[in-house]
Amino acid sequence: MVAPEDPVAQRRAIPPAPAAGSPREPKTIELAIAGSILLVDIPCLCSHARRLLESGDADRLVCDVGALTDADAVTIDALARLQLTARRVGSQIRLRNASRELRELLDFAGLSSVVPLSRGSRIEAGRQAEEREVRGDVQEERDPADPIP
Repeated sequence: MVAPEDPVAQRRAIPPAPAAGSPREPKTIELAIAGSILLVDIPCLCSHARRLLESGDADRLVCDVGALTDADAVTIDALARLQLTARRVGSQIRLRNASRELRELLDFAGLSSVVPLSRGSRIEAGRQAEEREVRGDVQEERDPADPIP
């Protein structure tokens, strides 16, 4: 649960480190989200994120979600709404320290590209489906309803 003045929700500007002649590095604000998020907390969390983003010239809000205790549909809803809030003010959010369960829920909901992970997050190697050999003695029968090729 995150309250408007919750000490867990912190603002910390990470200064950019541009090299000479390189394009400007995006400025980042970090927001730590801990515990569980309740449905009634979402408007307050979005309002807090909007204030953080509008108070400076940050391009990105990195949400450290490593201390979230419950990854559920409400958490996914909150993160999607945070991204929408950030985009409305010309910014975006990224997740840091997302658990495997949270990443899987984002994938399941089709939001893993909408609410991406920040660089340096713990990412597991992707799994691939096992390939199976087709038995040579199995023949497929033609279905009478199929048109003839």
